[in-house]
Amino acid sequence: MWIFFTIVFLIHFLVNFYIFIRGWQSLSLFPSVRPYFTALFIFLFLSYILARVLEKYIGFSVANVFNRIGSMWLAAMLYFFLIILFIDLLRMFNQWLHFFPAIIMANYAKTKFITMIFTVCAVLLLITYGFINANIVRITTMSMRVNKQAGNLSSLNIVMLSDIHLGTIIGQKKLGAIISKVNDLSPDIVLLAGDVVDENVRHVIIQNLGAEFEKIKSKYGVYAVPGNHEFIGGADAAVAYLEKHQVHFLRDTAVLIDNSFWVAGRNDKDMSRFNGKTRKTLETIMVGVDKNFPVILMDHQPFSLEKSAENGVDVQFSGHTHHGQIYPLNLITRGIYHPDWGYRKIGDTHFYVSCGVGTWGPPVRIGNYPEIVNAKIIFN
Repeated sequence: MWIFFTIVFLIHFLVNFYIFIRGWQSLSLFPSVRPYFTALFIFLFLSYILARVLEKYIGFSVANVFNRIGSMWLAAMLYFFLIILFIDLLRMFNQWLHFFPAIIMANYAKTKFITMIFTVCAVLLLITYGFINANIVRITTMSMRVNKQAGNLSSLNIVMLSDIHLGTIIGQKKLGAIISKVNDLSPDIVLLAGDVVDENVRHVIIQNLGAEFEKIKSKYGVYAVPGNHEFIGGADAAVAYLEKHQVHFLRDTAVLIDNSFWVAGRNDKDMSRFNGKTRKTLETIMVGVDKNFPVILMDHQPFSLEKSAENGVDVQFSGHTHHGQIYPLNLITRGIYHPDWGYRKIGDTHFYVSCGVGTWGPPVRIGNYPEIVNAKIIFN
């Protein structure tokens, strides 16, 4: 993990340095502004780091202000980097092909400054749109037919959430609004497919967010699995806290509900990276499951979907991907996960991968939207 975080910090530093240098060069007409630009840039660069390092000493509320500023900068940083890189590539090709009009080259210092202004405005508009978009939760509705008998049930109304990421960014107001929408759907059962908690559950406890889950109205209750972020912050503590607030975690186990259907849940595949333990195989989990009943599985990361189909799972819900959260990062997630967002069917097994209802890092979504999944399962 230390190697991983060292690499991440190095990349973070180099990208910021690249943006800073180009910004500094763009202010050649206004040298007196450069010290203020430098101070602002250092503040933005350090905000996220300071928030995470100093939160124990400066208090949650103050640290959260720094965290929000730093988180927004992470999104802005991505777009500044991409735009500046694109401009630099154009400059490089212009050295060979000379396609820039004369007016651009006539006063190059002025051109650089104007380009900087347009770039800042473009990034501000993108981030503003992404922030608004991230706070408008949509309902994704679907129906799936499972050719099994489910006791006396002819159908099951499921509400599934993934990737709430409760903590420093997602707090009581956002969670309260999400749970209100969940209750409006009159669920038979609520499933939380991982990353309920962003990192350290201490941030959740401080805000008493567990109490919000007790407001969920569901016939069969609320079931969850831990995601990779629970394990980053300490899964045992997060699970223990949420279970005190009527959230039932399934950790490599399955439960028969109302003598009608099974719900199974897996520990996150990255568990071993954080606690050295290995999660059970799906085959082991399914040993005691009567597959004559419908089987619903939660597995946070949507890998090896074929294994679920081979082991008699009827419906699987996953999350984790966020569909990249910020365009064009979806190009990466699309290449890793199949699907990285949406529905897929393999054999008789239905899969749905949610892009999540919360955000990780920047409270910004571009190229996707936060969703609550409302799935009606129809039984034969």
